[in-house]
Formats: sequence, C-alpha cells, structure tokens
Amino acid sequence: MGKPIHQTNFSQRDFDVFGRKLHDCLKALGLLLDRSSFGCGNTSIGAELELYLLDADEQPLPQNIDIQKQLNDPQLALELNRYNLEYNLTPVSSSGSPFSDLEQEMLHILRRLHQLTSTNGGYVLPIGILPTLTSKDFGPGVMTDEPRYHVLSEALHKIRNPDLGIKISGSDAIRLEQGDVTLEGACTSFQIHYRVDPSRFCLLWNSIQLVTPLVLGVSANSPLLLGHRLWHETRVPLFKQSIDGRDTSSSEWQEPGRVSFGHGWLQSDPVGLFREMVNLYRPLIPVCSNEEPIATVKNGGTPKLEELCLHDGTVWSWNRPIYDPEIDPHLRIEMRALPAGPTPIDMVANAALFIGLAEGLAEDLAPLLSALPFSYAEYNFYRAAQFGINASVIWPSSNQNSLKERPLIDVIKELLPVAERGLISIGVTADEAKYMLGIIEGRLNTQCNGAVWQLNQYSQLISRNLGQHEACKALVTAYRDRAMTNQPVAQWSNI
Repeated sequence: MGKPIHQTNFSQRDFDVFGRKLHDCLKALGLLLDRSSFGCGNTSIGAELELYLLDADEQPLPQNIDIQKQLNDPQLALELNRYNLEYNLTPVSSSGSPFSDLEQEMLHILRRLHQLTSTNGGYVLPIGILPTLTSKDFGPGVMTDEPRYHVLSEALHKIRNPDLGIKISGSDAIRLEQGDVTLEGACTSFQIHYRVDPSRFCLLWNSIQLVTPLVLGVSANSPLLLGHRLWHETRVPLFKQSIDGRDTSSSEWQEPGRVSFGHGWLQSDPVGLFREMVNLYRPLIPVCSNEEPIATVKNGGTPKLEELCLHDGTVWSWNRPIYDPEIDPHLRIEMRALPAGPTPIDMVANAALFIGLAEGLAEDLAPLLSALPFSYAEYNFYRAAQFGINASVIWPSSNQNSLKERPLIDVIKELLPVAERGLISIGVTADEAKYMLGIIEGRLNTQCNGAVWQLNQYSQLISRNLGQHEACKALVTAYRDRAMTNQPVAQWSNI
C-alpha cells in the first residue's frame, strides 16, 4: 500500500481481471522459486519506524505532508493519518553489529525530524498509541490526502459492518459506537524485515510465528487509548477491530478477518502463504499492470508481480510474507506486531530478541511445533497483547505430556542463551548479541517495559487528582523527556 495509485473508481471487470492476474502471479512465483539461484544472498535486516508528530501541547500535529516535503528524503513516507510518518531504515547485513547500525540511523533521523518540527514548536515521538489522542483526532478530516488512503478507506467501509464499533476490555474498558479506519492510524509500529534464503523460509516463518507472542509481551508499549487503561498492547485489538468489523457472534460462516495471526503452521513452501492470501481474501484495490508474469519468468526474467504485492498490502497478518522484485529480488518476512518506542535502543533490542529466538529455535523446531497446536500459539499472541510482560503463555516442551501455562518472563529468561546462539549463528558479534539481549534482561529483572511504565505513571498522576486530560499530557511530557535520552525504558525514573 505504500505505492502511489492514480485510479480511484473500479468496475466489476476491473475486479475480475485483477483476480485472474493474482492467480497468474502465484503461478509465476512458483516458477521463480524453482530457480535454485532466486533470492539467495546475504541475510539482511531492515525496519520501518512509524512516528507521531506532536505540537508543544502534546497534541497531534497534522503536518506530515509538509514535514515530508521539507526533509526531502525518499525513505520518509506518509502514513494514513496526517499526524503520522514512517521512516524506512536502510537494510543492513546481519553480520557484525546490525542492531547498533539501525539504532544509529534511527537516532540520526529523529534528530533531523526534531529540527524540522521544532520550528513549529513540535517534535516527533515513537510510541505505540499516543495517550493524548481525543475523539477529534479521528475521522475523514484527519486522513492524509492521498488517493491510496481514500480508496482503501472506501473499500474497507464497504466490507465493514457499520453497526459494529470498538470494544476493548481493561481496567477502564472502552466502547466506541463507530469504527473508523483512521483509528488504525493511532497504532504506530516498529516493523522488522528479515531477508532469508527461500530454502529456509518455511522453517523461519514457523519459528517467527512461535516466538512472536514472547517478543510482543516483553516489548509492549501501547496501554492507553483516549485516557482508558486497556491492553498492554492495545494496538492489537484496536487495529483488528478498526479494519475487520465482522460480527463474530454470528453462527453463520464468515470470511476470515483481514487482520489475523495466521491460519496454521506453514507446511510446504513460501508460495503457500501467498496462495492463502489470494484464495481467502477478496481484492480491495484492483489496479492492474500490463505485465504478463508467467511469460516473464519463462523468458528468464524476474516479474514485478505488482498485483500480488498490492493485494499483500491489503491483508494485515501480524507476520507477513514479502516478495521484493527490486534491485536484488528476494523473499523476506515482515514482523509487524511490535510497537514503536520507547527508544531506539529498546526497539533494536526487541529486533535482536526476535531474530535471535527465531534463529536459535529454528534448527530444532519440529518437536516444538508438534507440542503446540497453532491455535494455542494464537492464544499466546492475544494473551501477550493483553497482559504484556505479566502474561502467562502456553510454551511447548519436546518431552511434555500435556499443555502447560508458564509466566512469559520465565520462558524468555530460559531462552536468552538460545537467542544469543541464534544471533551469533547469523554473524552477529558476541559483544553485540550480549549487549542487545542485556537490554531485554533488564526489563525482565525490573518487570518494566514501556506499557508497565506508562500504566504506573498514569495511575500515580490520577491518584494526585489530575483530570484525565491533564494526566495524559503530563505522561506524554515525561515519556518524551526520557525517550530523547535513548536510555532503556527499564531504567526510566518515575515522574
């Protein structure tokens, strides 16, 4: 969905042609993967950092188009809402100190963006959901004026049940009468891209799915929405409900949700994930290219598969397969579940844990998958989103005789040496691996991540008889001051 589109009105014929092209793309991708050389290359790590723009009063600053023009950097992209931006970090080789390299690039771009926004008394902030959002920060008027967002909003509106709003449990459970796609724009993420050899794709996909709940829980940073204390990762239910809008209480069959954890362990080859996407989800934006992808592959070329890539961008699985035809064509896995913030060092430590665990468990994965049916991995995901670092999860054991729930903290502590071995196996230096995982260990020892820190401070502010708005504003100010130091959140002081 990052690619500009120019057509905004579509006929049934457009959808029919697009549907046929999707299946041609699947066949072409299968033929392409039959080439032993396709996608082989150095393992690399990239990321997308989504950010809030704020003014001096800690309110959303709707100037993303102006800031993008002023920065004039092709790696800076617009997001759905006018107060959000996304920076696409430069992919780095997994060998050496990749996480430190990504951290330094983040620090650099944050400094540049701070300089631009400060002329208007504002700043940029990485945080999963901004606590100072109010109801006026949603709706058509806050949407970035780009054709692709208007088309997407209209397409989702057509398939969404208009009678369903937003309902999220928590200490201050919330119910919003109407859902709106701009509520999805409240959710900002740190999305990790991991390029892998096609021969290892299935193995690593399943390993990443397995460990996603663990990393999500320890990384949670989105506990507040409109002054309500909800899930530690409120992004997960908010994003899902703002996009899906399905009546899950109905006994009739329904199309699967476009936001999901997945539908099972991957059994065969990477094409299976793309095939699932094409077969289960109706197209939303049927923009067709002139490419004949099957002929392109048979003639020795590499197709762009534009229809498949566009469709991929309208199905929001928490881990997503990516086909990239540019420069050095390859497949990669996009890990989309983690929130933005609190700091660059926290975010790259999250990425190190994610990749380290996935690689460390990958070579002995089969016993673990047989000991954990996929539905329980999905259960873990939502438990981790709801309770964060305090969650309990069902964790598999190769010699188990029944399923058992364990504290997430205990599971990660036990697996830190596995993550370290995994990082070293892909060329990360021992010092880099130890340093990054030490950031995670600090959170486990203090039982404090971004979500816990925000909830503790907010509760203290409310206990001082501050109103909801004043407490949220004071919280964001304190969060900003600490985030700008790049000190790990486990070391943050109280307000």
